[in-house]
Amino acid sequence: MPLHVPPAPAPALRSVLTALGSPTAVREARTPALRSVQGPLSPELPLPVHVLDRATTDRPAPATRLAGWRFLIRAESGIVAAADTVLTADGWAFSHFFEGPYLGSTERALRQAESTATLHQPRLLSVPELYMLTLWLHGDTGADPASGAVAPNDILVPLAPAPTGIAAHRPYRAADLLPVLSLRIAPRPGPLVGSA
Repeated sequence: MPLHVPPAPAPALRSVLTALGSPTAVREARTPALRSVQGPLSPELPLPVHVLDRATTDRPAPATRLAGWRFLIRAESGIVAAADTVLTADGWAFSHFFEGPYLGSTERALRQAESTATLHQPRLLSVPELYMLTLWLHGDTGADPASGAVAPNDILVPLAPAPTGIAAHRPYRAADLLPVLSLRIAPRPGPLVGSA
């Protein structure tokens, strides 16, 4: 298995386990699949979720910041939901459960990555300006999963649904995809003053 999945912070995992054990948290979740599951639920495949700071063409490596950890929630039938945690002043805390197209897309992208010959550290990279989420396959498997910039040779796999013109589930070298994203989120020039 070429993926080196980093361990999540223990308090983040505990917060998800506590939420899964709380009938109130599960019942109030806006996830019909999670509420209807019979049998045990388990969090797995913890992935650090990084947010891409506004990409610019003058920076060699776009900066990212850790926004949380995401756990895929498995039932006997397969992945049924995900749980996000966030860092608060008191430490890691459960944020919410959710479902939707990114669940299957994440699972599919992870399976694709496992079939490659190169060892990677999987992360998620969010690009809020484009409503885009990618599986970020970081080349440095020993890196702290909470930090780091996107390296030019890292692989980014856009998850479905991807923005128009960007193929979902196609692996891109970061050096090839990040300039495209930078152009898309760059501020557009306004109208000239005094033009009619």
